[in-house]
This record gives sequence, C-alpha cells and structure tokens, in this order.
Amino acid sequence: MELFERWAWYGFFSLFALYLTGSTDEGGMGFTQIQKGNIMGIGTAILYFLPIITGTISDRIGYKRTLYIAYTVYTTAFIAMPFFHTYFSVFFIFLYLALGAALFKPIVSATVAKTTDETTSSIGFGLFYMMVNIGAFIGPFVTNHYQQIAWKYVYFSSAAVIAANFILLTFFYREPTEKQKQKESSLGKNIIEVFKNIGVALSDVRFVVFLIIVSGFWTMYNQLFFSLPVFIEQWANTSIVYDMFHSWWPWLAEQIGTSNGTIPPNILINADAGFIILFQIIVSSIAMKFRPLNAMITGMLIASIGVGFSMATQNGIYTLIAILIFSLGEMSSSPKITEYIGRIAPADKTALYMGCSFLPVAAGNYFAGIISGNVYQSMSDKIQLAKNEMASRGIHMPEISKAFSQNDYLKTAADKLHMNLDQFTNFLWDKYHPSNIWVVVTGIGVGAAVLLFLYDRLLLKKK
Repeated sequence: MELFERWAWYGFFSLFALYLTGSTDEGGMGFTQIQKGNIMGIGTAILYFLPIITGTISDRIGYKRTLYIAYTVYTTAFIAMPFFHTYFSVFFIFLYLALGAALFKPIVSATVAKTTDETTSSIGFGLFYMMVNIGAFIGPFVTNHYQQIAWKYVYFSSAAVIAANFILLTFFYREPTEKQKQKESSLGKNIIEVFKNIGVALSDVRFVVFLIIVSGFWTMYNQLFFSLPVFIEQWANTSIVYDMFHSWWPWLAEQIGTSNGTIPPNILINADAGFIILFQIIVSSIAMKFRPLNAMITGMLIASIGVGFSMATQNGIYTLIAILIFSLGEMSSSPKITEYIGRIAPADKTALYMGCSFLPVAAGNYFAGIISGNVYQSMSDKIQLAKNEMASRGIHMPEISKAFSQNDYLKTAADKLHMNLDQFTNFLWDKYHPSNIWVVVTGIGVGAAVLLFLYDRLLLKKK
C-alpha cells in the first residue's frame, strides 16, 4: 500500500509545480510563481502537521476504517483535480487531497511498528523505506507518459493507483490493534492531550533549537520539487541529456524523452529517487561510522551544494550531476534526523520527542513555498523577467489571460525585440542572471549546517 501511495503522490507531485505555472494553452493553470508557492507551501505544510490529529483519530476508530476514509478522499481528490481551474478552487482541492495524505501517512509506519518486534523491526522498516523509494521512482515515469497526452490523465492515473489499494486493504490488510473504544476520554480530549504532550517536549530549549535548524534543511530540500522543475522548464537545455541517453540506449531515451528530443523536468528530478535506490545502502554504511550529528552536517552541506548547482546552470547534464550530488547529501542527512531525535530525547520522553519530528518538515514546506514563490518570481521567473524587460523599454504588452497565454506573451515579446524564443531566453539569462537563486537556496542549506555545527559545539556541550 505504501508503494502505491508513493507512486500516486510522486507521480503527480513531481509535475505539480509545472501544472500550476504552465501556460494555459498547454493545459497548465497559468498561475504565478507566488500563487504556486502558496498552494504547494501551505498545502504540504498542513499535510505534515495534520498527522498529529489524524494519528489520534486512527487510534480511536481503527486503522482499517481510517485507511478506507483516506483512500476515498485521496481518490476523489485526484479525480476532481482537473476540473478545478481558478486559484482558490485549486487551492481548496489540494488541501482536500492533503487531508487524504495526512490520514494515510501515520498508518503504515505505525502498522510496521506494531507488527514487528526488536528482532524484526530493522527488516520491517527496511522494507517499508524500500517501498517508499520504489513507488517514488516508478510514479513519475508513469505520469510522464500520461502528461504528454493530457494533464487530466496524470490525475486519473494517480486516482487509479490509489484505488488499487482498496483491494489490498479489503482482502489482505489486518487490523494490528483493537480499536480503543474502551477509552473513557473523548476524541477531543485525546487530541488536546496530544498537543499538551508536544508542549512538554517543546519546553526543552535545545530540542526546539534543533527543530528550527532542521526546518532550514527541509526548506532547502523541498526546492527539488517546488522550484527546480520550473527552473529546468524555463531555462535548462535538456536536449543534450536526451542525446546522451540516445547514444547509449535509444529505446530508453525515446521512452523517457519528449517528441522534441528533450528530457522533461520531472524525469530529471526523478533521478534523485533512482540514485537513492542505487546508493542508499552504501551511503548508510558509511554514515553509520559517524556520529548522527556529524553525518547530518556533512549531508546538509553536500545536498546544499547539489541543489544550488542544479539551479546555477543551463546545461542539463550538469543539472543531472547536481541531482546526484544532492542525493548523496540527502541519503546522509535525512535518515539521521529521526535517529538523532530518538537519541537526544530523555529516556522517559522518547515518544513525545519523536512525535515532534513532523514539525520541522511542516515548517520547511511552508518556507519552501515562500522561496519558490516570492523569491523565485522576483529573481528567476522567466515571465516576470520578460515583463520587467518590456516595461523598462516602454513597450506595451497585453496582460496574460485566457485569451493571451504565457507562451503568447513570450513569443510576442521575442518578436518585438527581433529575436526567436531561444535567443530571448539567452538574452534574459545573460542580463538578469536568474541562476542567482542558487545563492539563496544553497545559503539556506549551508546556514542550517553551520548552525547545527554551532549547536553541537555550544549548546550540547552545556548539557
């Protein structure tokens, strides 16, 4: 079930930024980067915050019933998504989709925890994370095919994959625990108790500082999905990646590439999941030799360099190399965060501390939305830079609308400057330096790593 859920989620989410900001004449929503940042940032932040409530609900009504509700919400949200076209309606349906994901998210990991013991937990969670990565790797390849037909089929295919989980749930899933109907306290009181427990954990200043620092890592990390797809679409030349693959394996290049001889942004980004599948065991075995904090600091630095490098070039091959660098850093740092929280917690408060591990992820998604929205639009968005250029020359341009798409705007602007689209893109690149966004993204990640180093040397030494 985890494999199918990750398949459906990453199949659509790897394309979501492109769908929101894509030109309307190509089936996209034509939203601004700021609108995209708001939808993705706030929506996913809520998704990662809600499990503190949905986890309590699932304990109350049972895991199986919760999963039925989650899959129903998930499936109907995916089916409905293509029929919403305004900013607020798309925002609403994404929040509805996030509710389905939030209902699902705590269940499978809790099921693994409750159905394994000390002797089987390692293999249980190992299989769990393997399914996560396999699903995340397969999904974008499937939806990439459907996206080239029509955007709506991306969502319908994800709905079908989620719906397949109804079969697994009905015939194969067994409730790991008895429903907790015997509890005298109400659901509302249980939820209040959860928040009280979180408050107890957050009374530890050192722990709060750690969570704040880690939120910086997640802010940097999420640019892989929030900003990089748009950056590749607007600025990068991926035809050289297509040509490279075509020279090695023509069939593969034709399957993952477009009819124009390019590699779609979501496929390039999906290399991250592929690299994790290939190298996670090797990287983990190396990281085991170091303190979790040292592994995190090193991983954050490497990932920051990788994600920054990916947005510092127009060369698609360099982008692919940058994603490999990012993946190596992610593999070193991300798994260690949860491990470190478990180690830093007092013996009698481990569960409370682990329950707070979602907080920096939620915060990181929210701030990632700001970076990929307001910051990206002002520094790197091709449409905004084209508007700035035309305004600086005093050239009147029609407003972007349903009748005059983003593609129409760029084509008209290029014509007025007596350039073709490629020349206009290179002109904007050379004049406005949209690649400078790498300084912001890398700076956030490096800053988090430096703060984590100081946290280790200063705060923890006082403990």
